[in-house]
Amino acid sequence: MPSFTSSILPAFFRLTRANRTFVDADAARRRVEERRRHPRPFAPPHLRRDVAITTAYGTGLTSGWPLYTLAPADCEPTGALIYAHGGAWVNEVALQHWQLAAQIAAEAKLAVTVVIYPLVPFGTAGAVVPAFAELVLAARELYGDRVFLAGDSAGGQIALSAAQLLRERDGVTLARTILIAPALDLSFANPQIPLVQPSDPWLGKPGSQVYIEHWRGELPVTDALVSPLFGVLAGLGPVTMFSGTRDILNPDARLLVEKARAAALELDYHEGQGLVHVYPLTPTPEGRAARALIVRQLRAAV
Repeated sequence: MPSFTSSILPAFFRLTRANRTFVDADAARRRVEERRRHPRPFAPPHLRRDVAITTAYGTGLTSGWPLYTLAPADCEPTGALIYAHGGAWVNEVALQHWQLAAQIAAEAKLAVTVVIYPLVPFGTAGAVVPAFAELVLAARELYGDRVFLAGDSAGGQIALSAAQLLRERDGVTLARTILIAPALDLSFANPQIPLVQPSDPWLGKPGSQVYIEHWRGELPVTDALVSPLFGVLAGLGPVTMFSGTRDILNPDARLLVEKARAAALELDYHEGQGLVHVYPLTPTPEGRAARALIVRQLRAAV
């Protein structure tokens, strides 16, 4: 049963109309045009005192991208994590992303790089996913096998697609990949999605499809760089995934569990009954427990 805080979140989201650009395709198109004309700020806010932040700009496939690395202030990092923030590929990094990155840096003793990647209408999966793979390869030159990928929602899609690309193209198996309510099949063809939609106070199919059309670029929606559910799971390193049942992405998370079992993939799946999209990022008891678990798993992997 959800905690009291989690149980009132759906009403809060509906009251604030958090889903307005997801359930209305025209509103989504206006959001894309707004982002084209007025990109949002992305600099980190004031965070924990036990975390130091450095700024760099990418080279190669990430040329010019701002890269913020959060590291423990009291010691040298023992490994690295590349983080892909969510936001439907159109919204910029948010406070909750920074807070999770800071917690991982401070408590798991990792160098966490928050990547400010090109968003819709400028960014596409075909350009962004290989760039994340390149960042992982660069981090491995410093930390060896102690490099991880993580992402939430749209960022979860990027993280899993990049992990698959690293395995197939470079023969790299990651020590762990963290997926928080990932977007897995951007076709939204799962017949269970319409059944979940009435209980989801946040996401919706019509607006999401507007963003996806930009994000997929020239790639078919079934390409693994766009929809990692269609990619090969065998041979990936351990994966941790979180999904709430009041999330239209949950049916595809369950499909990934089935595919992982068939592919003998080590998948640690946590399903939050009655919980909303990206619940590990929420200020709830369930969110705090999920974040603590992420830290424990990363520390164990290092």
